[in-house]
Amino acid sequence: MYRILIVEDDPGIASAMEQQATLWDFDVRCVADFRNVMADFAEYNPHLVLLDIGLPFFNGYHWCSEIRKVSKVPILFISSASDNMNIVMAVNMGADDFIAKPFDQSVLIAKIQAILRRTYDFASSVPVFEHRGALLSTGDNTLTFQGKNIPLTKNEYRILLALLENKGKVVSRERLMERLWKTDSFIDENTLTVNVNRLRKKLDAAGLQDFITTKFGVGYLIG
Repeated sequence: MYRILIVEDDPGIASAMEQQATLWDFDVRCVADFRNVMADFAEYNPHLVLLDIGLPFFNGYHWCSEIRKVSKVPILFISSASDNMNIVMAVNMGADDFIAKPFDQSVLIAKIQAILRRTYDFASSVPVFEHRGALLSTGDNTLTFQGKNIPLTKNEYRILLALLENKGKVVSRERLMERLWKTDSFIDENTLTVNVNRLRKKLDAAGLQDFITTKFGVGYLIG
């Protein structure tokens, strides 16, 4: 089932789109916190984003840009501002299509289906993990925070991915070493400690203090 994230601050329009998409067996979520759209995006991992231009706090262009830093997921802009300038800007920002308000719900569904066919006949959705505003993309192994890329080594990426996949749970040192042992890297306990400490320093320098918590004698936890 395809997941559709609706970023629309008009409750009536958002509800109508949600109801119509649900009738076509799409799984739908509407964003409620327009200060932190990326948290919903990362948690929900949608196959398609319906994005309004005029939003509170930050406009749709801003969120389109933020999404494009971590994902190639298709974005369909929805706006009453349907002049050529807005359409051109939307496409240049990375949008896949544009539909002007008011619109017929059947036209919206047709556009959604066309975009999904074009995208997922050839590619699969790439998960993005989010915590405290940091976004880890499994598509290109990148970590971004506040619009900046935090460079990671292969081992640092694998450690962080394992922790984010188990957010809220302690991941044992043995499990982390097993995760890395299956790759092309040889990891012993001292090497794991060095990698975790180096990763912590990078996170701290980027403003993500205490991102990884140590549970002594057990393992590590995303904090």
